[in-house]
Amino acid sequence: MRPASVRRARHELSGAIRSLLADALFVPTGLLTAAFLTRQLGPEGYGWLSLATAVTTWVEWIILSAFSRATIKFVGEAHDWRPVGTTALRFQLIAGGGGGLLLWLLAGPIAVLLKEPRLVIYLRLFALGIPAVALATVHRQILVGLGEFTHSALATSAHWGSRLILIVLLVELGLSVSGAILGIIGSSVIEVAVARVYVRPSLLGGSTFPLERLWEYAVPLFLFALSLRVFSNLDLFFVKMLGGTAAQAGIYGAAQNLAMLPAFLVVAVSPLLLSAVSRAVRDHAGRTPREICNNAMRGVIGLLPLVCIIVGAAPEIVAFTFGSRFLPVAPLLSVLIFGALARSTITVTSTILTAAGKPAWTSALTAPLVPLAIAGHLLLIPRFGPLGAASVTTLLSGLGALAGLLAVHRLWGLLPPAATVLRSVVLSVPAYTAAVAWPTPGPLLFVKLCAIGLMVLLGFLILGEFSSVEIALARSLLGWRTLSEQKEGRV
Repeated sequence: MRPASVRRARHELSGAIRSLLADALFVPTGLLTAAFLTRQLGPEGYGWLSLATAVTTWVEWIILSAFSRATIKFVGEAHDWRPVGTTALRFQLIAGGGGGLLLWLLAGPIAVLLKEPRLVIYLRLFALGIPAVALATVHRQILVGLGEFTHSALATSAHWGSRLILIVLLVELGLSVSGAILGIIGSSVIEVAVARVYVRPSLLGGSTFPLERLWEYAVPLFLFALSLRVFSNLDLFFVKMLGGTAAQAGIYGAAQNLAMLPAFLVVAVSPLLLSAVSRAVRDHAGRTPREICNNAMRGVIGLLPLVCIIVGAAPEIVAFTFGSRFLPVAPLLSVLIFGALARSTITVTSTILTAAGKPAWTSALTAPLVPLAIAGHLLLIPRFGPLGAASVTTLLSGLGALAGLLAVHRLWGLLPPAATVLRSVVLSVPAYTAAVAWPTPGPLLFVKLCAIGLMVLLGFLILGEFSSVEIALARSLLGWRTLSEQKEGRV
């Protein structure tokens, strides 16, 4: 790789890492928030919050995520992002307002369906914040599409940091579940304020970018987002509707939240992947789109040993995070986390298909999941309870991941590298064994998880997973350069 290409790759990788680290703040802040709320609200109160959050997230993802991907792609391909930004801002703000109004009107029927009358006030409170989420989303995706990962990272950091602070403050003031919801809304407002320091799409100015082009991608991606989001939370609602209590919903919601922590990193990376591939196609320079996509699939497969660490330490993680009342979360977490990893694969493959100009393929992959999940939940939940729901979700997630990989293979002839799959499987065994055999009380749990995680990373290095170029890029980011590299840098 030539020096100019190395510098460009280093710049992109540095910005991407900053963005990833900012999104990764969800992990510590999410754990701290969950630990605080489960203790303050109890299983029942946390169950109400989990149900209200799941419904609201459905609306937000269904309406906004499809347009977010289309925005990233077109901003990444455009030489002047402003017309695209204006069109996207207007449309997503209208969509966000419409989604908020729809949630407000349906709050009553949803509460009746879930047999929880108190959900009405919580859902309507969430509805007021959906336009703010829409504004935050479009600003963040414009920054990502431009490759301004550092600025996007600052806005994201402001979101997660303020979310924790506001939730703790408002709940401690006695606002309970409503305070947690207001804290979530407030963090989106703060994210918008920070993002507009760096990028200011016009709401009232003219735009030459036709809305029809956005719709060409938005419609199939809307169907994809609808199917995947409904499928991802269908188990929680069926657990409640088929006789579960609010406390059981809180247990299941806590398991879902923990299971999504590793997969959240993949969700955070997917916009960066879409931006990188779109700009690579536009510029015809640097790394090829196929190489970028291949590395993305390597990254997902490489999460398998980390998932096995969490499974091995599940009882300790649950006890430390939620307290002894939530110990039934552990067996659910051990099943759901594999489903979350499979859905991470769906996220990556759908992002590759979108960047390659095949948005309709994404909706075809996920559409069958919802009816199959409904049938599975109706069959297994009455017999096996929440564990049956978790098993259905994980099995179907795996089938969806396999379909996504086959679609990418048909399009570009790509599959996850066999060597990476083998290394991940081999390293998963000692990772799980160490997590089970090394009991750690209290805060020492973090030492244990970090230590085993570093062992896995070292194992990948010893087994030859990383190329010399990747090692050189990592060294340069850490400031570790050989003498020859230092001389080359002075030339």
